[in-house]
Amino acid sequence: MSETATKDKLVADVKEVITDAEQLLRETATDLSGKARDARQKLSLQLDTAKGRLKEWEGVVREKAVEGAKETDRVIREHPYESIGVAFGLGILIGILLNRK
Repeated sequence: MSETATKDKLVADVKEVITDAEQLLRETATDLSGKARDARQKLSLQLDTAKGRLKEWEGVVREKAVEGAKETDRVIREHPYESIGVAFGLGILIGILLNRK
């Protein structure tokens, strides 16, 4: 799994945890005990912090992905024949490996 795919999976997992925590907050809204109220407030603050950090992190990941794509484009444009050769070689290698099964 590539680094970008791993980061995307992590972002998706964190979003799911945030969604589950928000659902828990909604479902426990009627519990008026002091401890539950304090726990809900603490969880709510932590969720807000996590959402903010997640948005920042998503922006960083997106910027790095764009930078990587631009660098790849630049290398391919500077070395078009070598890039075609590498792609052709990888295609042959993958074809051989898939036909072995």
